[in-house]
Amino acid sequence: MTDFLKLVEKRYSCRAYKPDSVPEEYIKLMLEAAGLAPSACNKQPWRFAVITGKEKKTEIFEHGLLPGISAKWISEAPVIITMGIHRSFITHYLAPKISKIDYALIDAGIAGEHLVLQATHQGLGTCWIGWIRPKKIRRIVEWPRSILPIALITVGWPDDSDKITGTNRLPETETIKWIK
Repeated sequence: MTDFLKLVEKRYSCRAYKPDSVPEEYIKLMLEAAGLAPSACNKQPWRFAVITGKEKKTEIFEHGLLPGISAKWISEAPVIITMGIHRSFITHYLAPKISKIDYALIDAGIAGEHLVLQATHQGLGTCWIGWIRPKKIRRIVEWPRSILPIALITVGWPDDSDKITGTNRLPETETIKWIK
């Protein structure tokens, strides 16, 4: 197995964190990795807001999530990174009308994965949360209307008490088609 596959295998959705803070240098490296992601027409639509203060994290937990999940651990993570997208007119509004492909979401997904893999490389745990109220999140992080929040990523030192090993993956016959 390659070093990269080992790194990917180590990443999981962490839902229990130690209270220890994450060094700012680590967060900067994660954001740098995200910024190196490719994007349609190099428009780099991703935007990030890094939240470390208890008050804002609590506000996100109490007002920024859709109902139906109990996830107090979100507010207890040392860092919450809000990921948003800023769409350019031609690449992110006009082109998807023709192709039916949302390039901004693809681009942000690649950037987000770069971010979480860098976090994993540094020994940190992460979890993507998409069950959010974008308008509430936008207000909490004080973004303009031109930025649409699409996900939260919690970051911290894993407690490992919640780690699930050997998660079931669909067989390759259901996810891959070889054409010769």
